[in-house]
Amino acid sequence: MRFGERLRSGLWKQRVEDEVDSEFEFHVEMRTREYVAQGMSAGDARERAIRRFGDINRVNHTCRDIGRLRDRDVRRTEYFSEIVQDVTFAVRQMIKNPAFTAVAVITLALGIGATTAIFSAVKAVVLQPLPFPDPDRLLAVYEEYQGGRGNVSAGNYVDGIEPVQKFESITAVQYSSFNISDAGQPERVVGARTTWGFFQVFSIAPVLGRVFTRDDDQPGREQVVVLSHRLWTRRFGSDSAVVGKEITLNGRPHEVVGVMPATFDFTAQTEELWVPIAFTPERKTQHDEHYLQVYGRLKPDATTAEAIAELQINANHLRQTYPNDNPELGFAAVTALEELVGDYPRRLYTLLGAVGFVLLIACGNIANLLLARGAARSTELAIRTSLGAGRGRIARQLLTESVVLSIVSAAAGVALAAWGIEALVAAAPEGVPRLEQTAIDGGVLAFAVVVALGCALLFGLAPAIRAARSDVQAMLKEGGRGGSLGGVRDRLRSTLIAAELALALLLLVGAGLLIRSSLALQRVNAGFDPSGVMSARLALPAAEFTDHDRIALAFTQLAERVKAIPGTEQTALTTQIPMGPGGNSNGLIREGVAFDQRNGIQSRLRIVSPGYFSTMRIPIIKGRDVSEADRRGGLKVMIVSQSLAEAAFPGQDPIGKRIACCEPAADGKSPDYKTIVGVVGDVRWRGPGIAATPEFYLPLAQAPRASWEWVQRTMYVVVRTSLTPEAMTNPLRMAAADVAAGVPLFGLMTMEQRVMNSLATAKFNTLLLTLLSTIGLVLSAVGIYGVIAYFVTRRTQEIGVRMALGATRGDVVRLVIGQAAKPVALGIVAGMIASAFLTRILSSQLFGVTPGDPVTFAIVATTLAAVGLLASLVPATRAATVNPTRALHTN
Repeated sequence: MRFGERLRSGLWKQRVEDEVDSEFEFHVEMRTREYVAQGMSAGDARERAIRRFGDINRVNHTCRDIGRLRDRDVRRTEYFSEIVQDVTFAVRQMIKNPAFTAVAVITLALGIGATTAIFSAVKAVVLQPLPFPDPDRLLAVYEEYQGGRGNVSAGNYVDGIEPVQKFESITAVQYSSFNISDAGQPERVVGARTTWGFFQVFSIAPVLGRVFTRDDDQPGREQVVVLSHRLWTRRFGSDSAVVGKEITLNGRPHEVVGVMPATFDFTAQTEELWVPIAFTPERKTQHDEHYLQVYGRLKPDATTAEAIAELQINANHLRQTYPNDNPELGFAAVTALEELVGDYPRRLYTLLGAVGFVLLIACGNIANLLLARGAARSTELAIRTSLGAGRGRIARQLLTESVVLSIVSAAAGVALAAWGIEALVAAAPEGVPRLEQTAIDGGVLAFAVVVALGCALLFGLAPAIRAARSDVQAMLKEGGRGGSLGGVRDRLRSTLIAAELALALLLLVGAGLLIRSSLALQRVNAGFDPSGVMSARLALPAAEFTDHDRIALAFTQLAERVKAIPGTEQTALTTQIPMGPGGNSNGLIREGVAFDQRNGIQSRLRIVSPGYFSTMRIPIIKGRDVSEADRRGGLKVMIVSQSLAEAAFPGQDPIGKRIACCEPAADGKSPDYKTIVGVVGDVRWRGPGIAATPEFYLPLAQAPRASWEWVQRTMYVVVRTSLTPEAMTNPLRMAAADVAAGVPLFGLMTMEQRVMNSLATAKFNTLLLTLLSTIGLVLSAVGIYGVIAYFVTRRTQEIGVRMALGATRGDVVRLVIGQAAKPVALGIVAGMIASAFLTRILSSQLFGVTPGDPVTFAIVATTLAAVGLLASLVPATRAATVNPTRALHTN
C-alpha cells in the first residue's frame, strides 16, 4: 500500500474517533450549561454531566465500534459496486475485442478442458473411495514367496489367515467363470466362489433376499447363488420374483437367494454372481495349491501393521509345521483400494502432469497476449491513472478481466471435457478399474473453477502489475505510438516463450520416447506367429464332466471336429494361450537335487494337444513335439521352454533329463518325474513388452487328474486357417455344441487381436502424450509468432530507419530471427535439462529405449528449433517488406 493510501486509511480511522469524541463533548457541554443555568458551579456542573453518562469509556468504545461498522458497510458496498463495474467493463472489453477473446478463450479452454478430463479420470480411478463402509479398514492379503506376491492356498487361509484376531471378518475368493443356462440363451459370465463371510467383509446388504450363511458354505449345501445388480438387470429384467427360483450354473441347479445393490458393481470388470466355495476337509489341508484371493476387514481398534505382524507370526508357524509346502512363506497386506487400482495411479498422474504442462503453455500464451494488449491500452490506463485511479485499482481491474476471461474459458473447457471424457473412456484399454465411472460431477466442476482461478492469477498477475507500475507521463507522451527500444526488448515476454518451449520440449521428449518404444515393441518376436489364427475357450460343466478321462476325451473330440471345418489348416488345444487369461504355475524340481520347494523353479504350466507348436508356429529347438503316442500309462514326458532348460540344466543338453512336477508318483509320496523330450522357443505370453518366463508343456492325454480342477475344466482351441480368422466363429460354436450341448463357447478372438490388446495400454499412453505434446508444440509456435509479430509492429519505425540507412531485407530478417533465437535457445536448453530428470518417470513404460536416449533428445531439439525458426520467419519476412517512407510516418 502506498504512503498516500496508508495516510488516507489512517485519517479515515481517526475521523471516526474524532467524530465520537466531538459528539460526546457536545452533549457534555450542553448538559453542563443546563446545570450552570440552574445555579451550579462550572466544575460541579461538568462533573455531574459526565456522571449522567454512566461508564463513559464503555459508551465511547461502543459508539466507536458502531462508527467503524458503519464505515465498513459503506466500504463493502463501494467495493462490491466496483466489482460489478469491473466485471461489466471486462465483459464489454471482451465483446469489443472479439479476435483477442476468441484466441484467448479457445487456447485456455483447450488447456482447462484437457486438464479437467484427465482429473475426472484420476478422481474416478484413484481418488474415489470404494463404495463400502470404512474402506480404509478393508485389506487384501497375499502370500509372499521368494520375493514375489501371489494367491493363497486353502490350507494357509484356514490355518494362517482366518485365525488372525485383528480381523473383524475375513473371506477367501476364487474367481471363476460360469455357464448360465435357463430359459434364456446360454451365457458365460465371470463369478466368484467365496467363503460365507464375503458380504460381511464388504459390509453391503442385499437389495433382495439374503446373502450366504455359514450353513450354505458346507459341502453338499452350496448350490445357492447371489446375483449382482448388473446381471439381475441384464439377464433377468430386474424381476424381484427371481429370488427363490433356480438357475443352472455349470450344469447344476442353484437357488437364487439374493441380489446385491448397484453400488456393489464398483467396476465394470467385477464378478456378476457369487456361490459358496464350501471347502471340503481335504481342501482345507491343502497347502500347496495357491488360487485364493483373501480380503479382511480390520477391527475398529486394529491397524494394518498390527494385522501384518500377527500374519507373520502365523506364517512362521506354517513354515515350521509344513516345511515342504511353505519353506519360505510370508504374508503381506495392502488396502483393497491399492489392490484394485494397481499401478494406474502413477500412469494417470503422469498424464495429469503432462496435461498440466499444456495448460501452463496456454497460460504463457495468454500472458503474452495480455502484455501486448496492456501495451496497446497504455494511453487508456494512463488517463485513468491521471484521473485518480491508484495502482491497486488498475491492477484489480486488469485481474478482474483475467478472472472473467478464465471463467468463460472454464465453461467452454468443461464442455470440451465432457466430450473428452467420452473419447477417453472409449479409447482406453480394457481393465482400467472404475474408468467407466468417469463423469463431470460437483468435485470435477470445483476442480475446473479452482484451475480457472489459478490460471487467472498465473497469466494475469504479471501483466496487471506491469501495467499498474507504468510511468504515467511516459505513457501519455508516447500516446500509444509504441514503446521505446528498451520496452520492446521485453525480458518477461522472452522468458515466457522460453518457459513454453521448455515445457513443449519436455512433452515432446516423453512422446518421442514412447513412440520409439512402441516401434521397438512392434519389432519384437513374441515367439509365435499370430497371423491367421483364431482362438476360443470352452469350459466343461462339473456336473456332467466328473470323470477326468471323459474331460480329456471331450476336448480331443472338439479338436477332431474343428479339424473337419473347411478352411482349417491346423488346430490344437491348450490350457492357456499367449496373451490370454487363465493358466497356472508350478515349482519344478530337477532330478538330482533335494525334493524341496526351495529348489523349485517357478514355471508356467501349459497342457497341450499334439500339433500345438506347429499350429502356433513356436519353433522346436531340440527334440520333438507332443505326439499321439504320449498317453496315460506310458512314459511321462514334458516339453520345456528354452529359458526353463537354461535355468534347470545350464550348459547341458536337457533332452532325456527328468523334472518332478504337478503330482506325486504312484505311491503318493515320491516325486513324479517326467522326461524332457523337447525344447521349444520362449514365448512372451504376457505381451511383447514383457520378458518370457520359464514354461513347460504336458500332453493332454497325460494331464494330471488334479489339473482339471486347477484349470476348471477349461481349454482353448486354436485354429490356423486359410480363411479370415473371423470366418471360423460360427463353425467353432457348432463344433463346441456337438461336444457339450448348451455350453457356450467364449473368448473368441484372433491371436492378432490378443497381441494388439496386450499393447493397448502402451499405445493409449503414447497416443495421449503425443496428442498433448503436439498441442503444446502448436501453442508454443503460436506464442513465438505472436511475440515476434508484436516485436516487428513495435519496431516498425526503427526498421524503416535501418532500411532508409541502407539495411537490406536480409539484414532485417536476421535481426528479427535473432530476436527469436535467444528465447528459443534458452527454452531448448532448459527443456533438455528438465527432460533428463523427469523422463525417468516413464522408465516402466519404455521398451528398448532408455529415458535419456540421445537420439530422441537430438530429434526433438532439432524439431523444436526448426519450429521456432519457422514461427519467426513469417513476421521476419513481413518486416523485410516494410516501406521505409511509410514506416517513418507511422505513429
